Amino acid sequence: MKYFIKTYGCQMNEADSEKIAAWYEKKGWHRAKNINEADEIVINTCSVRESAEHRVMGLVNNLLRTTSKPRIILTGCMLYHGITTLKQKLPRVDEFKPIKEFQPKTKDQRPMTNLVSIMEGCNNFCSYCVVPYARGREKSRPFDEIICEVKELVKRGTKDIMLLGQNVNSFKPSFAKLLKEVHKIPGIKGISFMTSNPWDLTDDIIEAMKLPKIDRYLHLPVQSGDDDILQKMNRHYTTKHYLTLIKKIRQAIPDIQIGTDIIVGFPGETEEQFQHTVDLCKKAMFVKAYIAKYSPRPRTVAYKLKDDVLPAEKKRRWQILEKLINKKL
Repeated sequence: MKYFIKTYGCQMNEADSEKIAAWYEKKGWHRAKNINEADEIVINTCSVRESAEHRVMGLVNNLLRTTSKPRIILTGCMLYHGITTLKQKLPRVDEFKPIKEFQPKTKDQRPMTNLVSIMEGCNNFCSYCVVPYARGREKSRPFDEIICEVKELVKRGTKDIMLLGQNVNSFKPSFAKLLKEVHKIPGIKGISFMTSNPWDLTDDIIEAMKLPKIDRYLHLPVQSGDDDILQKMNRHYTTKHYLTLIKKIRQAIPDIQIGTDIIVGFPGETEEQFQHTVDLCKKAMFVKAYIAKYSPRPRTVAYKLKDDVLPAEKKRRWQILEKLINKKL
């Protein structure tokens, strides 16, 4: 029997998909080379943007047109909608299965990957974001368990590790301590992490980031360059705080490169407020940015707000930032 996993979304989903693969391998299944050869297809979904959900629905519809008629399982963040709702939207999906039901039950099932989840969920409830509903509240993995996993991966030949969490800064007991301990492990050549938030990137974390094995790229989502929009987003900082923070980071680590996430067209965002974001981006000198056009997500606070920026205007603003940051002339 052959399986195929189609993954949408972030590195956390990629890490989950590796666990799903290990679960299948343990059962004696083999990974299909392509989706058309599979007897069973797992779609690991993302709900951060409406467009990601539309891609999932399009894939399911396309699979139903094939002659092989594989069994389709849906997992991941879209399950936050609830099984009843999903069955109405996707009646031909055979099973809706939470990620936790794919979890390997023995240590020998760890996949060969450099993605190491250190925590799950989020407590921040940004007004546009479904993560606290899809992933649940914040929960850190045991410190010693993470260190043991990294050591095991090194034994298997892994040299570069990426530590993953919705907000790694809030890892308990201490993200700075975790970075330092992973850095000590013989055989490790490079350490990266995702994602950090500006409001709790503390001095001890910055100090730990100076260690030589730590990657000189920091992903630090700003989302908007306007203070009123940031407040509506429930982001716990101002533009002044953000710019001061990245100045401090660059003073401590002169060769650091900084990337970010930005949302354009948040409800009520005026042209003037968008220009504040443009101004911040010019000052911040990001090396890259993941720019998203706002889409309302059910259950979030922002879902109650009027989505009043027209699609064409969202696209125009996206194009301006894309050219400014990602397509520099």
